[in-house]
Amino acid sequence: MSIRFKKIAVKIGSNVLTRADGTLDITRMSALVDQISQLHKKGVEIVMISSGAVASGRSIMGINKKMDVVDQRQLFSAVGQAKLINHYYDLFREHGIIVGQVLTTKENFSSRRHYLNQRNCMQIMIENKVIPVVNENDAVSVSELMFTDNDELSGLIASMMDMEALIILSNIDGIFNGNPADPESKVIRRIEKGQDISDYIQISKSTFGRGGMNTKTTIARKIADQGINVFIANGKTDDMLLELLDSKSDVVCTQFVASSGDVSSVKKWIAHSEGFAKGEIHVNENAAIALTGEKVVSLLPIGATKIVGDFEKDDIVRIFNHKGTSLGVGKVQYDSDKAREMLGKKNQKPLVHCDYLYLE
Repeated sequence: MSIRFKKIAVKIGSNVLTRADGTLDITRMSALVDQISQLHKKGVEIVMISSGAVASGRSIMGINKKMDVVDQRQLFSAVGQAKLINHYYDLFREHGIIVGQVLTTKENFSSRRHYLNQRNCMQIMIENKVIPVVNENDAVSVSELMFTDNDELSGLIASMMDMEALIILSNIDGIFNGNPADPESKVIRRIEKGQDISDYIQISKSTFGRGGMNTKTTIARKIADQGINVFIANGKTDDMLLELLDSKSDVVCTQFVASSGDVSSVKKWIAHSEGFAKGEIHVNENAAIALTGEKVVSLLPIGATKIVGDFEKDDIVRIFNHKGTSLGVGKVQYDSDKAREMLGKKNQKPLVHCDYLYLE
């Protein structure tokens, strides 16, 4: 077997790990662990992002109609996560492999320091042959600060850990060029940068997960733009991971082809920081053209027309063009008061340096 990627993030969705009645599918878990163990023993660095805690807890506790949705989610995840990680621990132990649990929240990606702490933790685990099993800490997350779903989290992890590929395992073979239930529909095998597939994306959500194909596609595009190949594949297909990573195999799935060129670690963090933006910088038409051109440039005060919000130096800000369309995000070099003083002035240092600017 010739392996085409040596550093991968594997996201295992709720619908892969649960049966129709909502209970954990231990047989499927065991099959996935067998595959991941084979890859691990061949020297592949792996981070797992695993859903299933809430579904697992639900199968233990049952539905309590007196509890609201948030309370149920916190209870199910607290109970279910313990059950889930115990299963993984026991299954991997049969292969002589140690796993470690990493529970995180969206807030842990809001500052560069927290971001690097998480990355360092998982890097130490990998260096010591421990497989990180990552999940959102639903017990302490609240709605407005939660990830869209674990697809979003898996993208952040793949980007943070500089993976070569992100494999999103769902209960579908990939993105179809029509209704997946239609036998005439076929899986779109490769999606290049800029390719329009909006007509093929269904907005319905999965049975046990929070997201759907629309979320997967949005995340996949962003991660592929950062130079990481993304695959959406069927986790219920036997030996899917082994087939997908075999360079001689041609397994049915959808690949978002990675863009060429390196993206710095700082820019990868900034790319996913839009939700933590403290303010806005609006620019004129000439600045918008310069920023979106082929040449890499910084955002200078002379091109800025308006500052919105209050922020400190090194905060994340969103950048808009003269029509109010979002251009991207960046780490600002001045606080909002100083930035307002500099508006439209020549011969000033950048408001946002190109090294800390991520354009959509």
